[in-house]
Amino acid sequence: MKTLSSRFWRRVDGVLLLDKPAGISSNAALQKARRLFQAEKGGHMGTLDPFASGLLPLCFGEATKFSRFVLDADKTYHATLRLGITTTTGDPEGDVVETREVAHVDRTAVENVLACFHGTQQQIPPRHAALKYQGRAYYEYARSGIEIPREARAVEIHALRLMGFAPPVLVIDAHVSKGTYIRTLAEDLGAALGCGAYLTALRRLQSGLFSLASAHTLETLEAMVDAERTACLLPTETLVQALPRADLVPAAANRFSQGQRLALHDVAALSVPDQTLYAVYETEMPPARFLGVAEFREGALRPLRLAVW
Repeated sequence: MKTLSSRFWRRVDGVLLLDKPAGISSNAALQKARRLFQAEKGGHMGTLDPFASGLLPLCFGEATKFSRFVLDADKTYHATLRLGITTTTGDPEGDVVETREVAHVDRTAVENVLACFHGTQQQIPPRHAALKYQGRAYYEYARSGIEIPREARAVEIHALRLMGFAPPVLVIDAHVSKGTYIRTLAEDLGAALGCGAYLTALRRLQSGLFSLASAHTLETLEAMVDAERTACLLPTETLVQALPRADLVPAAANRFSQGQRLALHDVAALSVPDQTLYAVYETEMPPARFLGVAEFREGALRPLRLAVW
């Protein structure tokens, strides 16, 4: 790849909601978007497999410091399953392991099984996950043909909606907690139906407060001029909008930005009292200026992550 001059890159701060296409990795999508914005620093929040598409929030510049505050968000997916076939990976990238009949599976059976999967579930991560075991990713062991222990983890299935059923194809919408593998969910549903299944397509519709309806495709971004692309960025503080707010007057804001802790009497207002984390703003700026995230501990507001403007 051609090396770009350092003058090509510039500071860009904010959040981009990208509609990732199928067929490329999340990192490849990030790098394409980063080049369009000429952003010197960027990252993605919540990996999508190459075959999957949909909402991929990207953070640029100062926003990368605050991505951790949305990584635990619930997510919603539109998933297409192929009943009667299992693969080595639980998705279309694997080899076929087994083929079984699906004639006995009707809509009532599907609806009954979906109802059984609501609530807390113990889910075993797939062999090809990016989770680590003894310093190496699961998928590295899987590619080498090495079996490793994979412990079940508790996940929450908030809702499963049947969106379409034309045997052997099953389409669902799944609203799930962080850490839920839809590939594994597809395999588990197939096992419960007695025929096996694998995930043929996946599209992320929602992640926390972010929706695919507000996302932009790479093609749309490429067709824009710089000012139009910049207008697509959400402010950095969008990442902490779920946190309660702490407001500071300029003198206290200056001390906070220097990394100093603040006593309660230094804080102009707390939107919700007695919380652990707060999004901190200087309120006498027109408009209010985002300063970072603080932890309230031992009677003081202590800087946890600072925004540098």
